[in-house]
Amino acid sequence: MTIVSTAVPALGQSDNPLLEPWNTPYQTPPFSQIRNEHYAPAMRAAIKEAENNINNIIKQKEEATFDNTIVALQTASQSLDRISSVLFNLNECNTDSAMQQIVMELTPELTRYENSVSMNEQLFARVKAVYEQRDKLELTTEQRTLLEDTYKGFVRNGVNLSSKDKKIFAKNSERLAELSQKMNQNVLADNNNYILHITKKRDLNGLPENVIAAARQEAEERELDGWVFTLAYPSFGPFITYADNRNLREEIWRAYNSRGNRGNENDNNEIIREMTYLRYQQAHLLGYANYSEYVLSNRMCETPAQLSKFFNQLLDASMPFAIQDLKEVSSYASRHGAKLPLQRWDFSYWSEKMKQDKYDFDEELLRPYFQLENVRQGIFELYGRLYGLTFKEAHDIDVYHPDVKVYEVFDGNRFMAVLYLDMHPRASKRSGAWMTEFRGQSNIGGNEIRPLIQVVCNFSKPVGDKPALLSFDEVETFMHEFGHAMHGMLSDCTYPSISGTSVKRDFVELPSQVMENWCYEPEFLNTFARHYQTGATIPLDYIQKIRAAEKYLAGWLCVRQLSLGLADFGFHTITKPIEGPIEDFERLHMKELLPAVPGANTSTAFTHIFAGGYASGYYGYKWAEVLDADVFAKFKKEGIFNKATAESFRNEILSKGGTEHPAVLFRNFMGRDPKIDALLQRCGFNN
Repeated sequence: MTIVSTAVPALGQSDNPLLEPWNTPYQTPPFSQIRNEHYAPAMRAAIKEAENNINNIIKQKEEATFDNTIVALQTASQSLDRISSVLFNLNECNTDSAMQQIVMELTPELTRYENSVSMNEQLFARVKAVYEQRDKLELTTEQRTLLEDTYKGFVRNGVNLSSKDKKIFAKNSERLAELSQKMNQNVLADNNNYILHITKKRDLNGLPENVIAAARQEAEERELDGWVFTLAYPSFGPFITYADNRNLREEIWRAYNSRGNRGNENDNNEIIREMTYLRYQQAHLLGYANYSEYVLSNRMCETPAQLSKFFNQLLDASMPFAIQDLKEVSSYASRHGAKLPLQRWDFSYWSEKMKQDKYDFDEELLRPYFQLENVRQGIFELYGRLYGLTFKEAHDIDVYHPDVKVYEVFDGNRFMAVLYLDMHPRASKRSGAWMTEFRGQSNIGGNEIRPLIQVVCNFSKPVGDKPALLSFDEVETFMHEFGHAMHGMLSDCTYPSISGTSVKRDFVELPSQVMENWCYEPEFLNTFARHYQTGATIPLDYIQKIRAAEKYLAGWLCVRQLSLGLADFGFHTITKPIEGPIEDFERLHMKELLPAVPGANTSTAFTHIFAGGYASGYYGYKWAEVLDADVFAKFKKEGIFNKATAESFRNEILSKGGTEHPAVLFRNFMGRDPKIDALLQRCGFNN
């Protein structure tokens, strides 16, 4: 029997819905009742309650045990976790200026609480007492992992520092949390502060009809004549890829690639300079040579030396192909009248034209076959075939925005999760796509709590009477984020801090990236890819062309991804403050093959590493590509719908969260350690 706990700690009666039990289906957040003014008092009350719970753990007369100390810590901040998950998740996808101010106000207070716990010597003494008995205790694998993670978490957060260094560490932590939020806000502001307003129809030449219609709708919503393009990717991406007007391509490209680097009130240069040095200081206080060494000491890739070797191995394999890709695109562009060298606002345009000629195929022809609702249903049915899951739309569960759809997820009669899908861009939502949760999965003492999962994307919107029609890239993104969602929904762990996606950062992308592979399989595409008007199944020759183009620009794209990882690595191996413009520092570390553009700076909008938890971890996408190619090769061999293989993947990886080291989980599924061969084969680098 699945139990969903309705119990919340007694915070006292109030008219604040964040402080009351949520008498809603599955105890989902009552979004329509929550107002901005509720957050600050609720967070402060929850912090006080958590502090009391921590003091109760410390003041126990009984000797420290696994249950009265380690497990007690798992539930000490239950109310705080519940409230903060609502605030911080909505600040990412449905924010406003008032909420942003509240987040900036509360972030230092929350960080101070976290520091007060992680640096509490009395609390750590109890944790250490249990840790030192670990070999004598009869612990399960999950319990041993939790114990080790808890102990290391205290050490990694400064509990063993001197009093003086603790104050420095705590102050730095507060400042880093504040800067992270500020950077996110700055990027969103710069994103929203630019539009490309077109009033002459000739400036639309080259753009697909659906893109033009969307731009017209955007203009109408803004009460403007003509057409409006924004920096939201469903608008920016097609424009930079298809627009014949090179000057306008350059304008919007510069706008997109100068976010956070415009010298205005949203500029992130000083934020990056301060954050990177503060991170170095934190690592140095803990005895590490640099921040990367600190981060990697708790990853699958364990050292900077190992990471450098990984970068070099993939660069050696991909760089010759990347150079050849550039030569081919440049030659093609030159033959068709372009001036060389190609600039950054030229490459997507000419590479797309070459792709259309090379494969006799325009990816825009795919859109009519990828109606959002059909793609969503296809994904639902895929997980039904693999894992026996069903998805039922829930109309009685509250949402935070009209765009959001909610589903109950079942495995037979067993309730597994609530799933929120938020698919389209808006000014209150940051760019990109991500999965997160309003509540994680746990099962302490047989009280099973199932997760509340959120998937947020920025996909092409419906235009007029046309439904939302996705690009193939958007279909891949949907599959990617849904892989993360499955990792959360199929979790079957005991303790919340190591359930679901709470795994080492360079392993977390495996369940998501492996799912992208299904997008190239006719057996899967034929289950849902139908023309939104005629109902006709996607033509076989379209699928063949998708597969033929799978390796197109593989070298170029690999080097681009590695370059982002190298920039991240550079920022987090510094030992002194960065001098000079951040764009110069970025250029020094990235392996860019196109001419540099003054004012262009990826890093000042690189929220993954400065506001998203991927600091010195962006390499993880490529690292996980090795894993996902290896895993999918097994699926291909045994059948992409093979239930035995899927169940093994579920039981050995998806359900296990972070209960064991990922290398062990991988070996349990594959029967061996990872090999790079499948990735090299997929990219065509071993031909």
